[in-house]
Amino acid sequence: MTDQSSHLTPRLYEALELAFKLHGHDSRKGSSVPYMSHVSAVCALVVGDGGDEDEAIAALLHDALEDKPKEISRDELFRRFGERVLSIIESATDTPPEYVGGPKPPWRQRKETYLLHLRKADPSMLRVALADKIDNVRALLVDHRRIGDDLWKRFNAEKEDELWYYQSVVETIKDVGYRGRLLDDLDGLVIQLLRQTRDSS
Repeated sequence: MTDQSSHLTPRLYEALELAFKLHGHDSRKGSSVPYMSHVSAVCALVVGDGGDEDEAIAALLHDALEDKPKEISRDELFRRFGERVLSIIESATDTPPEYVGGPKPPWRQRKETYLLHLRKADPSMLRVALADKIDNVRALLVDHRRIGDDLWKRFNAEKEDELWYYQSVVETIKDVGYRGRLLDDLDGLVIQLLRQTRDSS
């Protein structure tokens, strides 16, 4: 027996189809792992934490505006899935609202702006952003065990900057008043990543 909060509709299937259209031929950065594994994992984390259908849809599409702005717009996401889904996606997006493709702003500028954005966010909108970071840090831990500090060569920032960013996300989300298992999980994973990278130096 299910209640209304756990009821899923064809909207989720529509979001899955769109996610595959956008990301189905992509791989995770520096690897051959299909990118769909990431959005699927983020969706699973969100639903497993009690997220509703809007959050599940946003999880599948959380990278759409950041990585595929030429294929999808804010207006289309709003039209197809509604204001709340769009707001959740925007809470997980580190590119400017006016970004429509081409070169992104410098890495540090994007991340600092995103952290300021998080400070103004409604805590109820942050489950997807947390799930995204959890899956990213899990992937970093696995790949670091496999290839060590060569891992950082695939990114646009140095190791110290990447570690600073994930620590800052945890502290910022704590500061805005979010409480829950996903934040605890991310905090623990970031501590583990810091320890693992320190011990390998």
